[in-house]
Amino acid sequence: MIALAPDRAAIERIVRQIVVEKLRDGAAARGGGAAPHRPNLVANISARHLHLTDEHVEILFGQGHKLTVMKELYQDGAYAAEETVMLVGPRRRMLPTVRVLGPTRPHSQVELAFTDSISLGIDAPVRLSGNIQDTPGCVLVGPKGVVELKEGVIRAERHVHMGLADTEYYGVKNGDKVNLRIVSGCPCVLEGLIVRADAKSKLEVHIDTDEGNACDLEHATRLGLFKP
Repeated sequence: MIALAPDRAAIERIVRQIVVEKLRDGAAARGGGAAPHRPNLVANISARHLHLTDEHVEILFGQGHKLTVMKELYQDGAYAAEETVMLVGPRRRMLPTVRVLGPTRPHSQVELAFTDSISLGIDAPVRLSGNIQDTPGCVLVGPKGVVELKEGVIRAERHVHMGLADTEYYGVKNGDKVNLRIVSGCPCVLEGLIVRADAKSKLEVHIDTDEGNACDLEHATRLGLFKP
C-alpha cells in the first residue's frame, strides 16, 4: 500500500485549527474567554473580637478618636484595629484585651467562642453577626471610658462568605447551609455553615477558635464545601 501525503490545503487547515485553539486557550487564561469559575476556598479562625459604633469608639478611646488600622483582613474593607478593650462579665470575670475590628457599625457587638463565654460567665447564644436582639450584654472598658452594653454578646454562627460566582459553582444561595470537610491531623466535617453571599464578598469560611482548634485547621491539607 502506498501512503499518500496530505495536500497543501489539508495541512494549512490543520495548522489553522491548532493556532485557533491555542489562541482560545490563551484568551480564557487571561479572562477573555468563558473559562470555568474555580473557587479559591479559604478558611480562617475568627478569634474573639468586637465591633463598635462611632459613639462607643469615642467614649472608650476619647473624643474624636478614629480606629487605627493594624492589619487588613481577607474581606475587602475589613481590618483588625490597633485598639483593644477589656470585657467584663458577671461577677467581675474579665477578658483583658479583646481586639476591635473595623470599620465601625450601627450597633456594637461582641463575638466570642464557647470557652470565652464560659470564662466570662455569659450564656451567649449562637447567632449570625448583626442578630443581637434579646442577647446578653457586658461591660466594655477602654483607656478613656466605660460602655455598658445591654445586649450584643453572641457566639458567632459558623458561616461562609461567597461571591455570586461562588454561589453558582456550589449551587446555593444566600441563607442556605453547607457542610465543610477539613482534612488534617484531626479530620472532621462541620455541618450547617450559613451562606452569606453578595456581589463583593470573597470566598471565605469563618469558624471560631474552639472549632478551629478541634479540627487542627492550622495544619489542614485539604478543604471542601458540599451541600447536605
